[in-house]
Amino acid sequence: MKSDEIKDLFGKFEAIACEYEGVECWSARELCGVLGYVKWQTFENVLAKAQEACQNADIEIADHFTGVSKKVPLGSGAEREIDDFMLTRYACYLVAQNGDPRKPEISFAQNYFAIQTRVAELVERRMLENERVVARHKLAETEKHLSGVLYERGVDSKGFAIIRSKGDKALFHMDTAVLKRRLGAPQSRPVADFLPTLGIKAKDFAAEMTSVNVQQKNLYGQLPIEKEHVDNNLAVRNMLLQRGIAPENFLPGEDVKKVERRLTAEEKKVQPKKK
Repeated sequence: MKSDEIKDLFGKFEAIACEYEGVECWSARELCGVLGYVKWQTFENVLAKAQEACQNADIEIADHFTGVSKKVPLGSGAEREIDDFMLTRYACYLVAQNGDPRKPEISFAQNYFAIQTRVAELVERRMLENERVVARHKLAETEKHLSGVLYERGVDSKGFAIIRSKGDKALFHMDTAVLKRRLGAPQSRPVADFLPTLGIKAKDFAAEMTSVNVQQKNLYGQLPIEKEHVDNNLAVRNMLLQRGIAPENFLPGEDVKKVERRLTAEEKKVQPKKK
């Protein structure tokens, strides 16, 4: 396709985009014409194939293909109600993938919506990675505060390490060393650096409870504080088990320090260069 043809099609796709219930969508009726289809009945077959592809991907069809009705003017000045669909970007991508590849409009749409879908996937991935990094920093702050509280109550750094290890065993039902091997974490690194986000937050919740209860119960010494921390981790574990989540079955997470470096590098790329 020539450059001016691509620009023309790009403008057409952008022009018919609309917002439906807070989501960017395209009307199937309008998309039909832009994709080079003359008959709606022919385009309905493409829609059906796209919906089948959506179902085969184990994605809820109704989340991306919403049936609506619209009124169109007749020659007599009257109006007629017709069926339509509001299609998300992903739905449009599936429509393009199941359209007639000989049509230049379909070829353009396949690339146009593939790029847009990929952008959405990258944004979602970045948001999830950022959430994990934030959770890890939060856990580090919680444990630092807890360490300070325990130091004032007769527990040194060695004792704190033992208490934290006992808490991990209660939460994950395995020793920290075994847990590290399972997650592929080096022995010199904190196990939390290789846990998924939920695992990090579970540890943080238990540590927060220990920090509060040690002060409220006025606990002193390693043994009573150790018991408190173990009980709190068991409470978090039982809560997860009640929701069908077994902490010992958490899948390993990518080294959180590596994730943070990648996010930082990406941020630097979008920063304007200094003159």
